[in-house]
Amino acid sequence: MKKIYYFLPLALFLATANITDASAQTNGKGLDMANLDKKANPGKDFFRFATGGWADANPIPDEYSRYGSFDKLRENNQIQIKELITELGKTQHIQGSNGQKIGTLYTLGMDSVKLNKDGAAPIKSQLSKIAAIKTIDDVIRVSGEINRYASSPFFALYVSADDKNSSMNILHLYQDGLGMGTRDYYVEQDAHSRELRDGYMTLMTKQFIHAGYREMDARVAATAVMKIETALAESHYTKEKARIPEENYHKYTFEQLNSLTSNFNWTKFFAANGVSGIKELNVSQPEPIAAAVKLMQTSPIEDIKAYLAWKVINSASSYLSDDFVNTRFDFYGKQMSGSKVIQPRWKRAVSTIDGALGEEVGQMYVKKYFPAKAKERMVGLVKNLQVSLGERINGLEWMSKTTKAKAQDKLNNFIVKIGYPDKWRDTSGLKIENDSYWANIVRASEFEYNYNFSKLGKPVDKSEWHMSPQTVNAYYNPTSNEICFPAGILQPPFFYMEGDDAINYGAIGVVIGHEMTHGFDDQGRKFDKNGNMTDWWTAEDAAKFDKRAQVMVDFFDNIIVIDDLHANGKYTLGENIADHGGLQVAFNALMKTKEGKANKEIDGFTAQQRFFLAYANLWAGNVRDTEIVRLTKVDVHSLGKWRVNAALPHIDSWYKAFNITEKEPLFINKENRVSIW
Repeated sequence: MKKIYYFLPLALFLATANITDASAQTNGKGLDMANLDKKANPGKDFFRFATGGWADANPIPDEYSRYGSFDKLRENNQIQIKELITELGKTQHIQGSNGQKIGTLYTLGMDSVKLNKDGAAPIKSQLSKIAAIKTIDDVIRVSGEINRYASSPFFALYVSADDKNSSMNILHLYQDGLGMGTRDYYVEQDAHSRELRDGYMTLMTKQFIHAGYREMDARVAATAVMKIETALAESHYTKEKARIPEENYHKYTFEQLNSLTSNFNWTKFFAANGVSGIKELNVSQPEPIAAAVKLMQTSPIEDIKAYLAWKVINSASSYLSDDFVNTRFDFYGKQMSGSKVIQPRWKRAVSTIDGALGEEVGQMYVKKYFPAKAKERMVGLVKNLQVSLGERINGLEWMSKTTKAKAQDKLNNFIVKIGYPDKWRDTSGLKIENDSYWANIVRASEFEYNYNFSKLGKPVDKSEWHMSPQTVNAYYNPTSNEICFPAGILQPPFFYMEGDDAINYGAIGVVIGHEMTHGFDDQGRKFDKNGNMTDWWTAEDAAKFDKRAQVMVDFFDNIIVIDDLHANGKYTLGENIADHGGLQVAFNALMKTKEGKANKEIDGFTAQQRFFLAYANLWAGNVRDTEIVRLTKVDVHSLGKWRVNAALPHIDSWYKAFNITEKEPLFINKENRVSIW
């Protein structure tokens, strides 16, 4: 649960989108004017004006719940990775080599005959261990084992930087254990949430049967799981509270941890999780952790056994027979997200490899697909954006010189990562064998778990990457004060190697500015230049920031996304601030270039207009109603439409570029516009 803030929505349970080579559409040179709907009024619906042609030409394929322009790029990356895997199959590989690992895992993922023949056999030994539980000590021991390879039961633990001593790694405990992902689905009483709970019960019952339970026993087990997960959810922090840094940092000594819960053997618990010698740790959410421990201590053993078994079954279901896979899709894909059909097997296999062997794939990916000149151009863009953000900070009329100086210091200390790591991790200890798909997922998960916990008590390695190079995304990490742009995102519609400045500043430039602004949003601003959570603001400046941020919260709260469902301005505040800052900083940087100053037309649009068109094209797409509801509940990012129609009306330069007047529906009086960075 690293506090890393991403640019794109990383939707739960979603696969990537289906399309052909995205680079073929643009050839890396410029915007496709066919993406526009010139009949639309830009002052009424700029999202439709800039992306309506794209939306009409790209209806959502049945296998997806949301389908956008960046999904095309993800699909292109999947195709490229598949081609790499195909090439691997043409030669022999030494056991333990990257080629062998990737090839073996892909072959197992594609072998439907073996997967269906094996059925539930790959998880039988794990379920047998759970069935043999008799005491609370057994619960602790088996929970620790499960935590190493499956989704965390009751609550989770991980190792990362201490928020207030960012140079050192510390153990963190945090609330977890929910199969539906968010507490809202368990506690809210709207019709949609109730339907999802019914669907979740159906999912669990069917999967227990697939795992070998009799139907009556499966229903009893599902009821027990729902009881435990609902109790966990009721104790959890709300999603809004869970994103406030200071509310989720509670440093305890080991002795203080013992006082948080009564009669719980923390020494045995940590030993079961492969951890010893704990002197201090961060209990991110003390009340939910205490409630989870109480559940472990007081729930009937049979209920706990059902819950732990469900953790294994649900985690393994994507890697077992078609019965498990299709049943999982019926809930997480169809009911929760709105997809109509499951992805083809090869896409699912590629996604699995990308997750389990990310760096192994990444080494091959950058060697074949990432040109050095792309990194060189990105380095220049990042420097220009840093200068631009520095200028905007200096020009803030609401901020004191004292806070400005510290903000500039933080900006100048950004760690910038582009393309791929300078050094690759040693993954020689990870074994991929020809036994079962699930067995290899377990080995990969345990390898990653052990890698994470090997950092405990050691200095933080700030050269480490938290994304694989082929990932279509970007991030800001406050505890290392770093911004990262993997190779996978440095392609159209984000980055145009042969494109003009206007579209590159409007696309990847805004991405860069977005990640930089995360260092100064409502969360990131609470961390200093070294990544330590500390208050470096004057009280007056902090109050002014909060007042200005509230304007954005209120504005987004008033947006109706579908029917009577409103956007959540508080939950999406950090991402909305980052979009706002990214647009301001990138446009300011563009206007310092020759092309920005000349403002010449290309394809009938000025440089300033093309900047905003390029930004909007990042969010071109269609989304199903079911997915609109789900994302509004679980995603810290606003929906694509509102990252355009709700973001641009707060940017003065957008009005000037398109001659938007007070007569237009998107017009906001200047005194009511957001003005932060």
